[in-house]
Order: sequence, then structure tokens, then C-alpha cells
Amino acid sequence: MDRALVAHRHVAQMKRRAAAHKELEAKLGHAFADGSLLERALTHISAAKASDGRLGSYQRLEFLGDRVLGLAIASMLIEAFPTSDEGDLSRRLAELVRAEACAEVAAAMELAPFIRLGAGEASSGGRKKTAILADICEAVIGAVYVDGGYEPARDLVDRFWRERMLAPRRPLRDAKTELQEWAQGRGLPTPIYQEVERSGPDHSPRFRVAVIVGGLGEAEGVGRSKREAEQFAARSLLADAGVARPEETDHV
Repeated sequence: MDRALVAHRHVAQMKRRAAAHKELEAKLGHAFADGSLLERALTHISAAKASDGRLGSYQRLEFLGDRVLGLAIASMLIEAFPTSDEGDLSRRLAELVRAEACAEVAAAMELAPFIRLGAGEASSGGRKKTAILADICEAVIGAVYVDGGYEPARDLVDRFWRERMLAPRRPLRDAKTELQEWAQGRGLPTPIYQEVERSGPDHSPRFRVAVIVGGLGEAEGVGRSKREAEQFAARSLLADAGVARPEETDHV
């Protein structure tokens, strides 16, 4: 193919991508001074250049965005619920930063069409996968933080999380405490939690945990921390026992 034609197509593609990013920036409420940050935040490892490896994907920005999100949500909660204790604030925080919540926010941001995936990941429905959407969402937050600092990143979080914070999508329960109290009230042994599996990269692990209650059975849960996985496992066992509604359980 003629080199001039190839160059022309490349330039046209770059212009289309830049125009698309402007549309996304308007949705996010942040105009990037360094557009390469947004490009990297939207790039899955399967689409990264071989020469760049993982450094060319969203992973480092996702690592940062996860922490920025947690700080921003925590400060919003402190301001919105001045009389709540640490336990209540922790439950609210866990609900707002879980993978499913981040994936739902990614949908609200309309990120899916902009995600760069390798052919295999794209054909397997990567743009609909909760884990990818959640990671991309956090990577975008990280990119905004690097590009503009904390305030623009907090504004982005406020824009897409405030309504969720004030009107939680699910009941705010500490499932582990509920399961323990429910078991003790029926003379059953104290629940035992066991890590079954750990997977994923070190900066973004996934834990599978089983909870066992003698005389009741066992159930599993998966989360991005052992604590989260334990909560999901406890909630699942409560559902199996008919205590919690199925829609209140999580199987990541």
C-alpha cells in the first residue's frame, strides 16, 4: 500500500480519535492538557503496544485512581454524614468503591465505546466486563489527577458518585456481623473464613474466600480485598439460609 495513503489514513484516524476524546472530556467535565493520559487510561493491556508492555496500558493509572477515588469518597462521606461513626462510614465507602459500582459509573460516563481492546478481548465482550469497566473508570480518575491535580479528580468523583452516596443502591449491611449474630442466635458455631484463591496482578488482586458455619453449610465470595470477599461470602450464605434477598448477594 502507498506510504502516503497509509500516512493519510493514520492522520485521519488520529483526528477522529481526538474528536471522540473531546466528546468524552465534555462528559467528564475535564479538558486534558495531556491527551496521552486519557488515551492510556482507556487502553487495555491487550491493546497496548508490544514495545510498551503493561506500561502502555491503564494499569498504573488504575492503581492511582483507586486511591484517589477512596480519598475523594471518604472526604465526601465525612462532609455528608457528620454524625456517622467509623463503622457506618466504612460500610458506605465499601459500597461506593466496589467493582460493580465503578462499572456502573463507567456506564454512566459512557466509557465503553472509547476503550481500546485487543481483537480477542473485544470479540469476547470485553467492553461489557465488570472488571475492565471498573478498572478503566478508576484509570480515568487517575488520569484526571495526574493531568490536573486532586481538585479536578474530586470534582469528577463528586459529579458521578454524589447521587449514589446520598441514595445507596443496596441496603448498607455488615454481612459478617449479621451472619455471626444470626448463627449465634441459633446455637451454631462462629463462622470460619478461609482464603480459597488469590488471582490477578499484585496492584489489583482478586480474592476468593469461603465461609463455613457448622450445621448450615458454606458459601464463597470474591472481592478486591479479603475483607470485601468475606462480606460477599457472608451475604451469600445468608441468602442461602433465606435471611438475605438474592439481589443483596454478590458473586464477582
